[in-house]
Amino acid sequence: MRKDVVLAPGPTQVPPQILAASAKPTIHHRTPQFEAIFADVSKRLQEVFQTQSPVITFAASGTGAMESAVVNLLSPGDKAITVEAGKFGERWGELCKAHGVKNVAITCEYGDVVEAAQVAEALKANPDAKAVFTTLSETSTGVLSPIEQIAALTSKTDAILVVDGISGLGADVLRTDAWGVDVAISGSQKALMLPPGLAFVSINDRAQARMAESTCAKYYFSWAKALKTLAENTTAFTPAVNMIYALQASLDMILGEGMEEVWARHARLASALRAAAKAMDLELFAKAPANNVTAIRVPDRVEGGKIPKIMRDKHGITIAGGQGTMKGQIFRIAALGWCNTFDVTTALSALELTLSELGYPVEHGKAVGAALDVLAGRVGAAV
Repeated sequence: MRKDVVLAPGPTQVPPQILAASAKPTIHHRTPQFEAIFADVSKRLQEVFQTQSPVITFAASGTGAMESAVVNLLSPGDKAITVEAGKFGERWGELCKAHGVKNVAITCEYGDVVEAAQVAEALKANPDAKAVFTTLSETSTGVLSPIEQIAALTSKTDAILVVDGISGLGADVLRTDAWGVDVAISGSQKALMLPPGLAFVSINDRAQARMAESTCAKYYFSWAKALKTLAENTTAFTPAVNMIYALQASLDMILGEGMEEVWARHARLASALRAAAKAMDLELFAKAPANNVTAIRVPDRVEGGKIPKIMRDKHGITIAGGQGTMKGQIFRIAALGWCNTFDVTTALSALELTLSELGYPVEHGKAVGAALDVLAGRVGAAV
């Protein structure tokens, strides 16, 4: 009998009560009934984003929200700083180029982290930069960025700080207002425990003031339209009604648990995964590990591409391989969203079997035991 568990960094597992909510009869979106639901989720999203600023919702992937930030904040010929520490950070540079924005890229080797000091240098060298685009948790490498420290720098300049929290929001701590983040972005299919299809953007007053200067072409992704209709508890264009039902159920679960505990749970599970990797003499890839996904180097003489395939096809555990230049070099396990202790221990059991099948020496039970020691509080958190 096969049971599947998804521990990939998105899409993640969706709880049955959220799926059930999405199956309710579709109502018309220009009705008081839908407006009441949309007002509720929009208000409660502010708590998840840790902001008093409005949070707009698009029927789109997270990349749509990223593109909306570029076209609403900048004009062709403007300069922006892009922090690129992995495949998704690089997307900021690609989006800037697509819209005629000059981007100054701060890069590092995959697995390393761009430090706040590097951003400070870039801001000093480029005082005309109008935005700094960053990533909270780089999904391709498992690296956590020092957003609080970067925000302390940008808040003293005219540059708007934009944070891609698509996979990080809800897993790694993001205190949007307290840290001084101007724009935060996320997507539905990660820690929010929803199917793909919704994208979210929080926009503070500083970012809203910059909107009036932007001349980039925009229509569907216009923040001005979205903010105007949000004030009326609706959307500028047809929303994904049933996904909004699901979002309401998701917010019930997340806020019922409480943001502090949601963050703490992700930290515990990620720490357990890191401890398990070390117990198997595997090397962690990220120099500054995030909690949304744990990236592990493929051991020598093991064919890396086979690890996710065997895990999925033989053992029913979906994880992720490496991307771009890291393909076949790392694998990634995400205890993200609707995930608990036993999802992690099940995945680690499957990983022990998989590595053993591929010829890597494994002492069965050692990884699971190391994880349980962390989860039971018998040892300190692994970093």
